[in-house]
Parts: sequence; structure tokens; C-alpha cells
Amino acid sequence: MSAVTKTPPHLPLVPAGEGGQMGLFEHLDELRRRLFVSVIALVIGVIGGIAVATPVLEFLSQPYGRAFIVLDPTGGIVQYFRVAILVGASLALPIMIYEVLMFILPGLTGKEKKILLLSIPPITLLFVVGVAFAWYILIPPALNFLVGFQPTIFRAEWTADRYLGFVTSLLFWMGVAFETPLIFFVLSIFGAVSARQLLQNWRIAIVGAAIAAAVITPTVDPVNMGLVMGPLLTLYLLSIGLVALGGRITRSEAS
Repeated sequence: MSAVTKTPPHLPLVPAGEGGQMGLFEHLDELRRRLFVSVIALVIGVIGGIAVATPVLEFLSQPYGRAFIVLDPTGGIVQYFRVAILVGASLALPIMIYEVLMFILPGLTGKEKKILLLSIPPITLLFVVGVAFAWYILIPPALNFLVGFQPTIFRAEWTADRYLGFVTSLLFWMGVAFETPLIFFVLSIFGAVSARQLLQNWRIAIVGAAIAAAVITPTVDPVNMGLVMGPLLTLYLLSIGLVALGGRITRSEAS
């Protein structure tokens, strides 16, 4: 009488790992571990942000030229931790991106895994470049225009929350905008976008750049909007070139 081998109920029918599939509970457990690492990275980053919040605030206040104005007893503390959390999130962002990619990578091919992993350092670098561009190129003329607008009628006395909200928003979103050429390049490698599509949608790009400039700079003056729209449209043109390069690489590998 032959023995019948049964699979224990607590083991997956298909082994997880190389060439296998994970069950629902294995996916949930992996998601929990990835989220835990991301939260730990964020906490460590915020601790580091608290340690450098004072010099960062002093650095951000240089264009303003004097101490910030707060209108409530806790205003200073709120802005202090706002900057600390922003710095901590920026420090933890590469690790968080890595954990997200590691969670979705098992469903991708080897080529897609390599492309995504290699894109992490350039994405981080482009974000830093965008922040530096906003700080050294965009913010000085924007603040000078706002401070000098009708000085005999208006006296610029900005509160901490309004000033820091304006500056940090411009820094963050310009950092994100500088990542778009690389994102389009990666999408072109995957075959999701082509240079012809971007060229055909140039009118939509102009409207989108205008809307983005209006959101990034919460002012109605055309000077600041123009300062933001110019780099955004330049980045779109750069994206077209990179997408054309990505399409050429994909076609050469396919042939």
C-alpha cells in the first residue's frame, strides 16, 4: 500500500522565493516589515532633523534678514518641528523609496529591477539639484520682488508660518520637478511613453506648467510665475530628449 504525501496546511502550496509566489499572508508580512523599516528611518531622520533644526531655520531666514514673527504662543515651536520633520523626511526618503521598490520588485523582470534600482541615486541627486536651484536662483529674485512691491504702500512683515510655508513649498516642489526628466526616461525604457507623444502634447505641457507654477508660488504676480514656468518648460524639453534616448536604447536591445 503506497503512502500518500500530504502538504502540511501551514506551508504554502507554491514556495516563496526565486521562481515562486508568495501567498496573501506572506505579502502582508513583507509589507509590514517594509513599513516598519520606513517608519524607523523616518524617526531617525526626524531625530537628526531636530538636531539641525536651529541652523536650518537660521539658514532659511537669511533672505528674510531678521527674526521671524509669530502670532501665537506655540508658533515658534510648531515651525521648529515643522522644519525638523521636513528635514527628517528628506533624509529618510531614499530608504523609503528603496523599501517601496523592494516590495514591488518581485513582480518585475530582471531588466526592470536593474533600471529601478539604478534610478534611486540619480533621483536623489536631481532632487538636491532642484532644491539648490530654487534656493540660489528662484527664491532671491522672488523675495526681492515681493519685498519691494509698492514699498511706500505695503510694508513686508511676514509671519513665520507664511514665510516658511512659501520657501519650503518652493524648495520641495522644485526638487520634485527636477526629477521628472528621469521619470520620463525610465517610463520610456518600459515603453510607456515616447518622444512623439510628448511633442504632440506641448500645449498641454504649457498649461500644466502654468498651473504648477500657480500652485508652487501662491502669488498672483506674473514675475514669480514666470520664474517657475521657465525651468518647468526647460525640464519638459529635457524630458523629450531623454525619452528619445530611452526609446533608441529599447529599440537597439530589441533588435
